[in-house]
Amino acid sequence: MTELPAHLLVVDDDERIRGLLQKFLIRNGFLVSVARDAAQARRLLTGLDFDMLVLDVMMPGEDGITLTRDLRRTLKVPILLLTAKGETSNRIEGLEAGADDYLVKPFEPKELLLRINAILRRMPAQTVSGSVPKVLHMGPVRYDIDRGEMWHGNDPVRLTSTEAALMRVFSAQPGTPLSRDKLVGDMPREEGAGQERAVDVQITRLRRKIEKDPKQPRYLQTVRGEGYMLQPD
Repeated sequence: MTELPAHLLVVDDDERIRGLLQKFLIRNGFLVSVARDAAQARRLLTGLDFDMLVLDVMMPGEDGITLTRDLRRTLKVPILLLTAKGETSNRIEGLEAGADDYLVKPFEPKELLLRINAILRRMPAQTVSGSVPKVLHMGPVRYDIDRGEMWHGNDPVRLTSTEAALMRVFSAQPGTPLSRDKLVGDMPREEGAGQERAVDVQITRLRRKIEKDPKQPRYLQTVRGEGYMLQPD
């Protein structure tokens, strides 16, 4: 079986830099998700497993150092910090917070690539993507968590970007009720926009692709007072 590429999360408040890094890393064989700040990164980390985080240090709100220090309490995923501050004291602060490496801006993209690959090579094999795919079954429908693909029997089920985002969150915590507030935060920005009603509409559409009877859902359930829950077989 072909090993799946490593999945990276790039967190930077500069939209241009985010886009450039994402395109560059994808061209070099990685799966890449992006976040504009620590808050969005936390939401993604709740629903997805990553092989490595690339964090900008100087972000509005919670900075990269603080985020690294807090994540280290529960996560062992490797972290590479990016910063415009190159003083030794800044580097030491980042490493003491739990970062695996520290790269000063501006940098050559190839150097970033070399550092990422070096860090991933040092990690135990089981922490890198390539494990046996996990699949959730919902009657005749199955959802491949690693690939983000849904199938009805042998037929692929097309998911919109919003439906795919919701499935990633639900599949990361099956059997756990998730509030509308959380789901709004994980929807694409243009569709979420803080509107809980948008979640209800997307849930209705998603049920049509999962449920035998969408009006009496068996798998994508409403939990009174708490939100929605995915309950696979």
